[in-house]
Amino acid sequence: MWYYIVKVLISVIVIVAISEISKRSSGVAALFAALPLTSLLAFVWLHVDGATSTQIAELSGQIFWLVLPSLVLFLLLPALLRHGLDFWISLGLSVAATIACYLALLPILRRFGVQL
Repeated sequence: MWYYIVKVLISVIVIVAISEISKRSSGVAALFAALPLTSLLAFVWLHVDGATSTQIAELSGQIFWLVLPSLVLFLLLPALLRHGLDFWISLGLSVAATIACYLALLPILRRFGVQL
């Protein structure tokens, strides 16, 4: 039980730290947020939990392919906000576009033999 509490606390601390840093410097916060901290934490937790190198490598490869459609969110959200759209509408449209890109990418990846 303590192990899960430690995992949750470390994960929460990272997220809260980025949020607090962004209040002082959006550039520094962006740098930390751009780091694949979630993925790194997942790799560490998997390793500590006894996952094989093959399992961790497979996760890493799958994350690579799924990062590509998520980039749509980071391109579309600021564009919509800069054009004066409300935050929640911009966020909703950006998330919807990102989901559409995920759904479009999955069959393409399968066609090229990439299994997720």
